[in-house]
Amino acid sequence: MISQGHKLTYAGIYMLKKLDVAPEDGGLVLPLALPRELDPLDPALEQLAIAGLVAMNKKKGIYELTPLGIEHIGTLIDEAETYVEEFDEQPAETVVAEVQRRRLDPMRVRFLWGWYQGEFDDLVLWQQRRGLAEIDRDWASYLMADEFWTELGQDLVPEGN
Repeated sequence: MISQGHKLTYAGIYMLKKLDVAPEDGGLVLPLALPRELDPLDPALEQLAIAGLVAMNKKKGIYELTPLGIEHIGTLIDEAETYVEEFDEQPAETVVAEVQRRRLDPMRVRFLWGWYQGEFDDLVLWQQRRGLAEIDRDWASYLMADEFWTELGQDLVPEGN
């Protein structure tokens, strides 16, 4: 199971991308007063603000990436690209074993991989592609729910287990 702290960190990474991408390309403009459907993301946004990765633009009434936030996205992209280049086409058990040998978090590697490749850009579509019986259309709530992380964790389990 993934800790609440890790969920907040990964949700924050997810939100950084949403803030970096134009709305017409799948990004978001996040108002300071979040709409009710985005309430589950409030703790992640607060964590990003405390870290100096996003700032509240009170004139515009929105959250914006800071220069540090933009730099952080670049670092995350570099990290994800490294994983994709090194582990592409390798079976899950090989990747997990190597990641664990390096004392890295396999869930972080899997999350960054999907984040980088756009796999999670539409979490409703992601659920549909995975053939889940019940689709949670409230993507913000789903991102913070154990169900998302449990499903994602299935990719780290060797086939047949």
